[in-house]
Amino acid sequence: MKILTVDDSRMIRMIIINTLKSLGYDTLEAANADIALEVLKDKGNEVSLILLDWNMPGMNGYDLLKIIKTSDEYKHIPVMMVTTEGERKNVIKAIQAGADNYLTKPFTPEDLSIKILECLGISSVSDSLNDEEMPSLDMDDLEL
Repeated sequence: MKILTVDDSRMIRMIIINTLKSLGYDTLEAANADIALEVLKDKGNEVSLILLDWNMPGMNGYDLLKIIKTSDEYKHIPVMMVTTEGERKNVIKAIQAGADNYLTKPFTPEDLSIKILECLGISSVSDSLNDEEMPSLDMDDLEL
């Protein structure tokens, strides 16, 4: 199972990727929406979840979300917004456009893990996990 993270911040991508790896998932990454579309064209059938930033240069994540959710090829892929856009109206706008979940930055790896598991339909597992079982991430662990 592969999860695509789309964010213009290399640091955020690395935090997300390391969290995903600690959960046992394979990862794909894109630094912007155009690269994400290329990844989807090449490997869209392998992608089980997309983690998407809103604010990126060029096409923003909200516009990419609309493309994904209106595409017959990709609309089945769950999308979670992972962004600094925390205003209620933007959360509602993204959910109405098809986002399956929403996480605002800054976040902890534990928060990210729980939201990922929810998006993948494994929320009952995340509810039963205690803090010792949730992956933790130290900045020294980042592969930058």
